[in-house]
Amino acid sequence: MRSIDRLVQFDAFRFMGMIAPRPVLMIAGTEAFSRPYSEKAVEKASGPSELFLIEGATHMSLYDQDQHVTPAVEKLDDFFGKALAV
Repeated sequence: MRSIDRLVQFDAFRFMGMIAPRPVLMIAGTEAFSRPYSEKAVEKASGPSELFLIEGATHMSLYDQDQHVTPAVEKLDDFFGKALAV
């Protein structure tokens, strides 16, 4: 608990611009409570960025429900396959 002050002040979006020119891929469920964070990250990215939404998925279902994990893995495979081919 001694570092709670640091955790409360942490801003995950502060350095998004430093990721560029590397591509940014965010995967979120359409029903995820965390979706706005993914949207904000893509918005703040200064390089190529993409938000891939999985219909009906929640934040937690993207971890262990096959109908949501499978499209996420396929997207990752496609995304990194193209990135490595460059």
